[in-house]
Amino acid sequence: MNDMLGVVLAGGLSRRMEGPEKSLLKLGEVPLIKRVTDRLVQQVSSIVVNANGNPERFEFLHKPVIQDTVEGFAGPLAGVLAGMRWARENTDASHILTVAADTPFFPMNYAAIISEVAMEENARIALSFSNGRRHPVFGLWPVDLADELETFLVDEGERKVMIFVERFPNCIAIFDGNDPDPFFNVNTPDDMRLAEEILARQEQQ
Repeated sequence: MNDMLGVVLAGGLSRRMEGPEKSLLKLGEVPLIKRVTDRLVQQVSSIVVNANGNPERFEFLHKPVIQDTVEGFAGPLAGVLAGMRWARENTDASHILTVAADTPFFPMNYAAIISEVAMEENARIALSFSNGRRHPVFGLWPVDLADELETFLVDEGERKVMIFVERFPNCIAIFDGNDPDPFFNVNTPDDMRLAEEILARQEQQ
């Protein structure tokens, strides 16, 4: 499935990072979000960044920056909706592939595996799974669900990802047998220190 738009979700509030916006924090001298986009650009044909506030802070990425299309902080599904809307208006993509801006080690075969599983399972939505749990921010979403997602967020006032997902045929793509967890994300200063250790080990391999 090559007709996917990559959407980097960078709309989190960074409440636990005790300071600056975490996606801009540097891991090995490279901002977290730059590591994420560099990893994703090898797997999809084009990328946008979903982030609210001043888009100029992401100019160094040289990617379109799109804001949520619903008011208030509606969580990751607001970013999914923004990606769907942008894809429909600006591309021929049938799906968006979402990643979190604070997850620098997600699999290099993420796009290939999740799209293959979605087709095999005839699923409308596919989410990633590792180490015994789902990762709702890492998913494959059909663009034609945009109107239904907007109704879910705006008219129903819902926010929980799985409540929406379970309304449609869905599946999980399993990424297991890895240490550390490929979907390890940086939420706290301690997480950043662990990420530095992981990066150092990877660079030595």
